[in-house]
Amino acid sequence: MVKNNHFKDNRRQLDRLLRSAPLPADGSRMAELIGYAHTLTRLENTVVVISDMQRGESRIIAGGFGVTLGLTGYDSEDSIWEQRILELMLPEERENKFIAELRFFHFVRHLPKHRKSDYYLECILRFILEDGSNINVMHKMYYVYDDENENVMYAVCQYSPIVSDLKCKSRCVNSLTGETIDLASTDNDGILSGRECRVLSLINDGMKSAEIAERLHISIHTVSRHRQEILSKLKVRNSIEACRLAMVMGLISQ
Repeated sequence: MVKNNHFKDNRRQLDRLLRSAPLPADGSRMAELIGYAHTLTRLENTVVVISDMQRGESRIIAGGFGVTLGLTGYDSEDSIWEQRILELMLPEERENKFIAELRFFHFVRHLPKHRKSDYYLECILRFILEDGSNINVMHKMYYVYDDENENVMYAVCQYSPIVSDLKCKSRCVNSLTGETIDLASTDNDGILSGRECRVLSLINDGMKSAEIAERLHISIHTVSRHRQEILSKLKVRNSIEACRLAMVMGLISQ
């Protein structure tokens, strides 16, 4: 039950991150992506999910691999999350997927605008087939930005059977240079500042704002500002969620 709650928390956080900016409708862009997805599924038998951040819905285009996964007839979702595909994953894999996507979001968020589209996410996930057997699946995720390369308009996810070894569980790939970054081994610089991590660590230890202010020799007002910044950057609702997520991401120690 605890793991399931963690999964739901991470899903809510990503939902708030990705859908935070209102965007104009762009039917031509969606049509272009659907055409791309149909071509890709014909060539690679893959499964492609296109999530529309403004409308909060997804289109699923499944090639032959979709039949293997039992996704026949699954072509849309009233959510930016592909629920039937998520249900095929082992519980810990759902958690791993959302943590990887949260790390990726923060990684590209700090890139210059002209470089954001250069990167995509790669993860290995384990799925459970109808006969109870497991299969390793390569999950790739791409963000499609608005014309200013500022806000995410669509997320395009691709699911395919593993065809090569990937030594790390998730990584960020530069599609121009082939550069790869193991997201699990990054130090998360840029997500929270050193002082914010320190404040959150003390919150996790059970200290109140006045005690934190005294310990760090800062004002209570400054502690309150750090608290708000932490919640905003992690896109969580309260300090409990912030501490839990920060521990999972290695921002603070358990």
